[in-house]
Amino acid sequence: MVVEKIILRNYRNYDYLSLEFSPKLNIIVGANGAGKTNIVESIQYLSLARSFRTQESTDLIKKGCQFATIEARVVENTSKKDIVAILTANTKKISCNNNQIKKISDLSKLVNVIVFEPKDALMFKQSPLVRRNFLDINLSKKSPLYLDALITYERLLKERNKLLKDDEPNKIQIDVVTSQLVKVSKTIDEHRVKYVNDLNQILTKVTSQLSGENDNVRIIYEPFIELNDDYEEQCTRAYERAYESDVKHKVTSVGVHREDYSMILNDKDISSYGSQGENRLAVIALKLSPYFLIEEREKRPIIVLDDVMSELDDTHKERLISFLRKFEQVFITSTSINVKNASIYEVNKNQKVTRRNS
Repeated sequence: MVVEKIILRNYRNYDYLSLEFSPKLNIIVGANGAGKTNIVESIQYLSLARSFRTQESTDLIKKGCQFATIEARVVENTSKKDIVAILTANTKKISCNNNQIKKISDLSKLVNVIVFEPKDALMFKQSPLVRRNFLDINLSKKSPLYLDALITYERLLKERNKLLKDDEPNKIQIDVVTSQLVKVSKTIDEHRVKYVNDLNQILTKVTSQLSGENDNVRIIYEPFIELNDDYEEQCTRAYERAYESDVKHKVTSVGVHREDYSMILNDKDISSYGSQGENRLAVIALKLSPYFLIEEREKRPIIVLDDVMSELDDTHKERLISFLRKFEQVFITSTSINVKNASIYEVNKNQKVTRRNS
């Protein structure tokens, strides 16, 4: 999967920008605030119909403009897809080859992007929500069944919380919704546990290649209820035990929406004992690992690494670049970087972008 070309109109700081990309390593260089991250953000937007930097569409529209557009040509094997996103303050419309895309699951099949951004280095020091999002996004792209289960769970959770907020909650109604939550929870946990096991099969190898050390890395997942033959019965009991507290606080306090996982590096929890550099390399390895879980090479994702080189020493920068050459299309943003055999895009504050090959 490769982005051949992208055209931006009224997007962030760009009135108009048209760029053609290399199918391999693309380096976007510029001063802070010049607009280099805006370019890779627009590519990622076409994967999920939302930015990794903001929840507000208005932030993506150039000040004083009523709309913004992102146009891209994406090539997968011999198939070419012309994707257009039109954003206004209240709407977003995305089409592929002039056919409107109505579901995010359909969009993620057309454009798959893996992103690392600076704040990801703190992934295991942030809230569990951040870590769950990583699993949910990658699993949703890989499995339509998981995405359907997740959407169903979120709908039921919202319904249960609404019932709990009533002055006199109807326990019969709540129990009906809870029983539905129990069934879909098992599907979610089965997918999450299997995916973590799959990640663990390759995570050590990826981390060792980036660090240059003989590292041992694994993810330890902490499911809401242990997966066994009694899962649904135990899950039901857990909701029942929490019922009085849920009524008192008017929110569902237990469930798969509260699950978490940790990363163990050389027998130590990285959130407590890992240095800043170890955290950064470990999270980069984790973010890149899903690439190798996609068997069809032409469907493997585009890699976007925003400001990934900051706080890495020269040795680890060289190791990372060398490793990234194993991937298909890669985008790296940086304020300053010297990489051979790559396409370099120099971004100036006057919205000019100049391409050269190194």
